[in-house]
Amino acid sequence: MAAEKEVDTTGLLGWIDRRFPLSSLWKAHLSEYYAPKNFNFWYFFGSLALLVLVLQIVTGIFLVMNYKPDATLAFASVEYIMRDVPWGWLIRYLHSTGASMFFVVVYLHMFRGLLYGSYRKPRELVWVFGCLIFLSLMAEAFFGYLLPWGQMSYWGAQVIVNLFSAIPFIGPDLSLWIRGDYVVSDVTLNRFFAFHVIAIPLVLLALVVAHIMALHEVGSNNPDGIEIKETKDANGRPLDGIPFHPYYSVHDFMGVSVFLFIFCAIVFFAPEMGGYFLEANNFVPADSLKTPPEIAPVWYFTAFYAMLRAVTDYFKIVFEVIAGLLGLLGLIKARTIKWKIGSVVIAAIVIAVMLTTQAKFWGVLVMGGAVVTLFFLPWLDQSPVKSIRYRPLFHKVFYGIFVIVFLTLAFLGTKPPTPAGTLIAQIGTLLYFGFFWGMPFWTRLGTFKPVPDRVTFKPH
Repeated sequence: MAAEKEVDTTGLLGWIDRRFPLSSLWKAHLSEYYAPKNFNFWYFFGSLALLVLVLQIVTGIFLVMNYKPDATLAFASVEYIMRDVPWGWLIRYLHSTGASMFFVVVYLHMFRGLLYGSYRKPRELVWVFGCLIFLSLMAEAFFGYLLPWGQMSYWGAQVIVNLFSAIPFIGPDLSLWIRGDYVVSDVTLNRFFAFHVIAIPLVLLALVVAHIMALHEVGSNNPDGIEIKETKDANGRPLDGIPFHPYYSVHDFMGVSVFLFIFCAIVFFAPEMGGYFLEANNFVPADSLKTPPEIAPVWYFTAFYAMLRAVTDYFKIVFEVIAGLLGLLGLIKARTIKWKIGSVVIAAIVIAVMLTTQAKFWGVLVMGGAVVTLFFLPWLDQSPVKSIRYRPLFHKVFYGIFVIVFLTLAFLGTKPPTPAGTLIAQIGTLLYFGFFWGMPFWTRLGTFKPVPDRVTFKPH
């Protein structure tokens, strides 16, 4: 091993290093953090998510300077920001567009992890932290959605909070506790403001730091799914790795430039994005006596909202049949009498609970389960290889079907319910859960391509 260079202890940097590990942090996470040299387009979105997070915090601070968390003043304060505060319209549009673009880059970032198996050993904790960030981001967006105090904000919050009342025994009290009143009111606005501005951002920042630390501890994945730490030179540096700075910092700067070009085009020319980023009903003050003809969440929640609406009394029968079939499968496949009886008893309890509870309750469970399922992905996927590059063709077809199903559900969630739309959403919901919970079976099947010992890389 080559002798390590001595740390410079002179000058301002030396004075700081003797009191704070600035140089060691720079080396550990940038200049001497070795990342695989075969990163592609899909690896832009992690840094873009960090960029949008900073943008949201900065613009949020400026918005809070002029916003009034009061039911009688909130809507007028937003109008004041838009019309009278110098550049207030720009700050508001940067924040509203940033919220949607945050979910765009996070969804693409998660999809990249799905493609290349970035959740597999030894990165299970990196994935779990990422899912917690996604969950916190959904909470942050939900709490912030009420703050403009427009018609869609008010009634959207009313509908979502009322969903908790479907939970047996504790539901009505829980929804009352969340609102702080019998209806969405000034009390609700104040507590949602506190969560949106203080509580959730602190949790989000802590999770981002944990996510990055966990990633840098085990190293980044790559499109080949190969661990570059297993092949090192005499100095202990990965042969297939390059320092993150300056190589990937410059590389990401190009991605940031393209992203900002698209981002600014939306902000200046289409901030409402046809009603998907900012709904027309939200430019109308909240009126507790006038319900909008159609209440739907923002586009980044609509896939899960479609799953919620898909669970009807008739669809419950499908779940009851599935529970019965799983109990029968356990009775046949279990090796001991104990597990055979246990499978039948559990199936019987689930069916009995389904028969005695509302469809709305199971809709809430399905919606929540669609997110919670993501946490178990590292243990559901039993494929002998990580990357989609080396999996059988039918695996790629399944991934393609999953994307189509998710986009279809997202589209259906923006539209009023119809019999045909509900049926498609029910099929999509079954396919969504079947994709993940069927992984222990279908990910093992097929003929896999041999994985190379070294990463495949072609210099530009």
